[in-house]
Amino acid sequence: MKPNAPALILAASAVILSVHLADLSLGQEQDRDPARAFEALKRRFDKDLNGKISEAEFGGRARAWKRLDLDGDGWLTLADIEARIAAGSAAGAKKGKPEVTSRAKGQDAQVGASAAATAGAGPATPEQIKFFETRVRPVLANECFSCHSTGGRAKGGLSLDSRAGFLDGGATGPALVPGDVEASAFIEAIRYGDPMFSMPPKTKLSDEAITDLEAWVRMGAPWPEEAEPEMVEMSGSGSTGSAADEVPSKSLNREIDLEAGRQFWSLRPVVRAEPVAVKEDDWSRNEVDRFLIHAMRAAGVEPVGDADDRTWLRRVTFDLTGLPPTLEAIAAYEADESPERDAHVVDRLLASDDYAERWGRHWLDVARYAESSGKERNIVYPHAWRYRDWVLEAFRQDMPYNEFLQLQIAGDLAPAADDDERAWNQIATGYLALGAKGHANRDKIRFQLDLVDEQIDAFSQGMLGMTLSCARCHDHKFDPVPTEDYYSLAGIMLSTETHFGTRASAANRQGSDLLELPSGASVPNGPTMSPLLLQFLDRGAERLADQVDEQMMKKEEGMLTADQISALQRRIRQDQLGLLEDLLSRFDDRGKALPSNRLAMGVSEGEPRDIAVLERGELDRPGEVVARGIPQVFRNGAGDGIVREGSGRAELGAWLASDDNPLTPRVWANRVWLHLFGKGLVPTPDNFGFAGQAPSHPELVDWLASELVAQGWSTKALIRELVLSRAYRLDSTGDRANEKIDPDVVWLWRMPERRMESEALRDAMLVIAGTLSPERPVGSPLGTFEGLLREDQSLAVLMREMPVRSVYLPSPRGQLVDTLEAFDAPDPEFVTGDRDETTVATQALFLMNDGEVLRLADAFADRLLARKGSDADRVTMAFELAYGRKPSREESRVVQAFLKDFARSVEKEARQKETPVSGADRKADDEKSRRARRLRERKRAREEELRKTYGGAPAAIEDPERAAWSAFAQSLFQSAEFRVIG
Repeated sequence: MKPNAPALILAASAVILSVHLADLSLGQEQDRDPARAFEALKRRFDKDLNGKISEAEFGGRARAWKRLDLDGDGWLTLADIEARIAAGSAAGAKKGKPEVTSRAKGQDAQVGASAAATAGAGPATPEQIKFFETRVRPVLANECFSCHSTGGRAKGGLSLDSRAGFLDGGATGPALVPGDVEASAFIEAIRYGDPMFSMPPKTKLSDEAITDLEAWVRMGAPWPEEAEPEMVEMSGSGSTGSAADEVPSKSLNREIDLEAGRQFWSLRPVVRAEPVAVKEDDWSRNEVDRFLIHAMRAAGVEPVGDADDRTWLRRVTFDLTGLPPTLEAIAAYEADESPERDAHVVDRLLASDDYAERWGRHWLDVARYAESSGKERNIVYPHAWRYRDWVLEAFRQDMPYNEFLQLQIAGDLAPAADDDERAWNQIATGYLALGAKGHANRDKIRFQLDLVDEQIDAFSQGMLGMTLSCARCHDHKFDPVPTEDYYSLAGIMLSTETHFGTRASAANRQGSDLLELPSGASVPNGPTMSPLLLQFLDRGAERLADQVDEQMMKKEEGMLTADQISALQRRIRQDQLGLLEDLLSRFDDRGKALPSNRLAMGVSEGEPRDIAVLERGELDRPGEVVARGIPQVFRNGAGDGIVREGSGRAELGAWLASDDNPLTPRVWANRVWLHLFGKGLVPTPDNFGFAGQAPSHPELVDWLASELVAQGWSTKALIRELVLSRAYRLDSTGDRANEKIDPDVVWLWRMPERRMESEALRDAMLVIAGTLSPERPVGSPLGTFEGLLREDQSLAVLMREMPVRSVYLPSPRGQLVDTLEAFDAPDPEFVTGDRDETTVATQALFLMNDGEVLRLADAFADRLLARKGSDADRVTMAFELAYGRKPSREESRVVQAFLKDFARSVEKEARQKETPVSGADRKADDEKSRRARRLRERKRAREEELRKTYGGAPAAIEDPERAAWSAFAQSLFQSAEFRVIG
């Protein structure tokens, strides 16, 4: 594996940020004690341990240094920090209550006369609370909480759902300095001032939102206070008791009006609306278009023209299959003169295996699919691939979406006609088993509770678009979900046995068995172990045997006692040899999987039990026991939704799959829309709750949801309806008049341009180069491994490149194939409905220098050179393969000139190698020659590396013509047009 360049850049930006955060205009003494602040600075910067910090140690942030080194002596000491905080306090006292700069549209004047700049000096005023709740909290909830919250993700250790979270900060220090806008890293990030540290990562906040957040920090970052729990005595009448004996007499839960909650847009029943008729509507093709054109006209925008045929063909082919159209597909489409030719293309694509691999990958993002545990000790899940293949097959068959969800929750409880169906249903439940887990946790109860929390978080966000796990420690802060509802669901999951299949050892404190699939089922035994891995395992077994022999010799020589050698042998045998024996027992001598390898991750029924609500989520503070069931806001009356027998997964799955469930069809219809138009009608696809964003077209959302149900929950039918709409046919070119009204294209007056996902980019290069294997691999390379995943030779073998669709590549947490990692593949620790999309320099550098990209460019060149005809014909072929269009006359002329110049430079260099070169000639060597030489040297190095590792002679690169075409091919891969779906 090569060094992780994005991670290195992120680490560097973190250091820069930590220095910026050292600018301790820290508000007030109660928020920052000078001694503690200086101690923190010394730990970070005092490299020579002399008790003070030099400017060189501080790292070069001149502005921060100048503000801290008040006496200008070139050293930072405790006295400087004390003086800095004192100066800040004095300035705050002198300034009193500063006015907040108003927005252009006019901010409340009352907000301007808010708290002192020294934050936290007194409770927030009603005006401040109103400002926070109306202008600050909605922005934080919509843009920040999904990645930075206590009850959900906390990327970088940073939680932004409380004032304490802002002040405590994350891995790089505090996120804000109350009262000081310029010293607050949070503000620097949202301003996009530093391209390596900009948040939110996908889209900059509006100027209005940034102004509001700056005003909030300037007024001292007021936050509504949460009431502290009242304490009662637990040690008997008249006894004081100790702090440990005290518990809250009431929880911190808020009052929740369930009936009012049921009136929220996403929790109301789906009502099928009909589009409003628009006068002179000769634009619309179907009902989807009629909804959109009505909204456009109401907003004052008009749709742009249609995309040309080839642009539409490339768009729909990528969207449905994740691959570019072939030359044959382009020719067939242009030859089809029927009025239904668009429908012919769509039907062909939906019937292909490529469709299942593309749309199955979309669901795997939501299902947080991975083949290892992640976290502190990354334990391999060698049988996770069965769930992946189940998902792909479900999309291939167009399984009704409600059944698709139901089987993943309770497939083991579904009726089955034979062993094939029984195995199919069991494998589906792998959804609940493959989440991230902390196998280093010694506390089994805590491990189980964390496992259950992960399951609740996954299914509630992925299937319902609700963040139900946020109610683990307190009532949900936004949604009508009391803590009791969380533990009703937790009881269902705790009444379920989860089979994730890892062997307990010193490295893995929490092991589990697996589900044995029925012997009569027609399922593959598993992948074949590679010869390289077999060799590696054999060497490992030999080393273990040598260790045992060595210890026995030491025992005979009296260097170890019998008890010591016995304990050592037992540990080696159990933790290493036992693991190796288990693995090898499931494969024959040639590495082929045996029937004993027919195992799967999944769940089964456990002992039914209701559990107590845990105050603040703490095990030692149990409260009232609650019955298992679905959340109360979805219940129709007393006793409805309560589980009376079994775990309750059957009831939960049936409720998810019900035609009357208000969330299931809305959430999936929105996800389908997102993958075709680049942004969901509900912009927060994993959050349909109060903290999520409202739909831009609420009637269309409900129409799509109802249409999904009416079409038998068919995903293919819904996709077909959308891609055959006029809206999907629109060009992606801009319009100045429309952009003034709707710069974010909310009303879909044009087709937004979208960058390819990492898998589509890699797969497209393989297809264009002609190297993509038509074979679908059985299993995964990680299916031939067990135990802790270490960065050693075994990892290099397991993660080697394969010429297959990216969905089949090994996918351990924390270790991705380079191309996927460079281009924003999702973090499988979390549910991902909408991927981040970053544009950083490392991506361009990757396409310039990565050995695999260079190898594919060579293969692409070979494919072009194999075509009979002129260079002009080959250039046309290259453009059609990469861009789906023909080159213009000028483009063809420029490319042909480049090819000749590049070939001449290669020939010149070859002659220079053969003939002594004078100093004058070296100076005359042009830039093209130097570039060609560097390119060839990189290619030689990579090909030699491949040859040594996997066999085969390195490809020749001395041929000037081949070198020129390879450079041209690589330039196509690097171009923006190739990487964007227009």
